[in-house]
Amino acid sequence: MADSTDYVDFILDQLSNWKTIITKRMFGCVGLYADGLMFGIIAKETIYFKVDDSNKNKYLEAGSETLKLFKSNSVVASFYEVPVEIIEDANQFVVWAEASLEIQKRKNEV
Repeated sequence: MADSTDYVDFILDQLSNWKTIITKRMFGCVGLYADGLMFGIIAKETIYFKVDDSNKNKYLEAGSETLKLFKSNSVVASFYEVPVEIIEDANQFVVWAEASLEIQKRKNEV
């Protein structure tokens, strides 16, 4: 199921004071890219950000779940659901997005 334009627009609006975000539709999801790197995924009206050891505990403490692929229900352990209270606070949302983008930047330096 494709994500609604309204939800994607809301997410982009919340990130509008940060960077130019490019969206790419893929496999029923929407990838979020900044600086040429994918830092987030929108799936089933839910936003997921990239995680690693540097930020994963914040997501776990908030009770976030990992991204699960639709047909196989396989877990994508490197993407966690962003808590609603973070999404609704544009400033905090940008902080969490920046942390996820930095993970991708570090990964690409190696």
